[in-house]
Amino acid sequence: MTQTSTPGPTPRPVAARAVGLTKTYGSGDATVTALDAVDVELYASEFTAVMGPSGSGKSTLMHCCAALDSVTSGSVFVGDTELTGLNDKELTRLRRDAIGFVFQSFNLVPTLTAEENILLPLSIAGRRPDAEWYRTVIDTVSLGDRLRHRPNQLSGGQQQRVAVARALASRPAIVFADEPTGNLDSRSGAEVLSLLRRSVDEFGQTVVMVTHDPIAAAYTDRVLFLADGKVVDEVRDPDRDTVLARMARMDAHQTAISSLRGPV
Repeated sequence: MTQTSTPGPTPRPVAARAVGLTKTYGSGDATVTALDAVDVELYASEFTAVMGPSGSGKSTLMHCCAALDSVTSGSVFVGDTELTGLNDKELTRLRRDAIGFVFQSFNLVPTLTAEENILLPLSIAGRRPDAEWYRTVIDTVSLGDRLRHRPNQLSGGQQQRVAVARALASRPAIVFADEPTGNLDSRSGAEVLSLLRRSVDEFGQTVVMVTHDPIAAAYTDRVLFLADGKVVDEVRDPDRDTVLARMARMDAHQTAISSLRGPV
């Protein structure tokens, strides 16, 4: 009798990945290891949160994966492109064409209108926006009546929505968000998180967010937990209570390790 094998699950497409990623600062006795041989895959069309205590390496991981910081050893890929093999000009082009950024401090140009800020990366690249996609982005962020306003005429939540629209306007392969709700009140923060969630669900965008907030993490598909420069845990389909429980467990573990080491 001929046996037929059952096909395994279809591999999920990967938007970015790190292989043996190590990042150190300083030298000799003053060397600090921010990332310690990290292997991680960031899946396409998913919303991923990266969490961990201060100094765990979460922001360093994002900066290395987003081509904002160099690596000490190991490799980083965006799609099939290995960042560690690119020169400065090629890295600039990759950041401009394939990566979107949303930062805690908004990073808007104060002398430009909201629309000019949204279109700025495309203008620098000498590219025209796709008219249909641009209208979709503006409708999604609900800024149609604020496009002629400058940042100082917008609320914090509106400014961050401008930053999200700017990140989405070029249809990047992946969007990195560094504490995007850190400077916002709870209502504005929820609006921005809902917007990022919609960009994944409705447009297939890939979003990676560094956050310390379990409520923010509950909007995502997956949470990666870092400690001492390593990925130590992962939760899928998180909710606030599950994230809080994992964070409490990590804190207890770190406290136990510190007590064993004794005073420095």
